[in-house]
Amino acid sequence: MAQQKRKRFAEFSSFSNTVEKDVSFKGNWNRAFFQNDFPICLELACGKGEYTIGLAEIFSNQNFIGVDIKANRMWKGASYALENKLSNVGFLRTQIDHIENYFGHSEVDEIWITFPDPQHKKARKRLTNPFFLDYYRKILKPKARIHLKTDDDLLYEYTLEVIDQLKLPIHNQSANIYSKEEINLKLQIKTFYEKIWLEAGKEIKYIQFSLS
Repeated sequence: MAQQKRKRFAEFSSFSNTVEKDVSFKGNWNRAFFQNDFPICLELACGKGEYTIGLAEIFSNQNFIGVDIKANRMWKGASYALENKLSNVGFLRTQIDHIENYFGHSEVDEIWITFPDPQHKKARKRLTNPFFLDYYRKILKPKARIHLKTDDDLLYEYTLEVIDQLKLPIHNQSANIYSKEEINLKLQIKTFYEKIWLEAGKEIKYIQFSLS
C-alpha cells in the first residue's frame, strides 16, 4: 500500500494537469493553464475528484479545479482526466487555508464543497467556518455562488447558522435534495460514497449561498 502511494504521488507530480507548490498561476489560470477564457470553478477537499470530473464532463465551457492536500487521492481524478482528454480539468495540491496563494482577487467564479469532513469536534476546521469563508472571499468574484452538498446533519445546521450570523444570502436550500421531482443537473452527480449513503437511507442536504 505504501509503495502504491509513493508511485501515485510521483505520477501525480508528473501529470500535465496538476499543480504543486507553483504559485505562478495565481491570477493567470485561464491563460497559462487552461488557455481559454472560461469561468473557473473549484471543488475544495475534492478527494478523488469525482465531482470535479463529473462537472467537467457535463459543462465543457467551464474550467474545473479540484483542490486537496492528498495527491494519492487526486491521482485517480487527474489520471482519468488525462486518459479521457478533459482539457477543462486541473488539480491543485495544497491545504485549503493556503488557497489565496494560488488564486488572484476575483479569479474564481464558483466553489463546490462536496461531502467534506464535518469535523464534529473542531468547528474551526469546518470548510464553511467564517475563517475559511474569508479566504474564499479573497478569490471569488462578487456574488459568486458557494455550494455545500453533505449527508451530515451537524455540518448542514452549522452552515445555516454561520450564514444567518453573517447575514449572507441563500439562493437554494434543501434538507433532502432527492425528495424533489426535479433535481438540478449539477446535483445529480453522485460520488462513490454518496451512493453508499443513499443506499443506507441517508438524506443528502444542499445549500447554495454567496458572500455578498
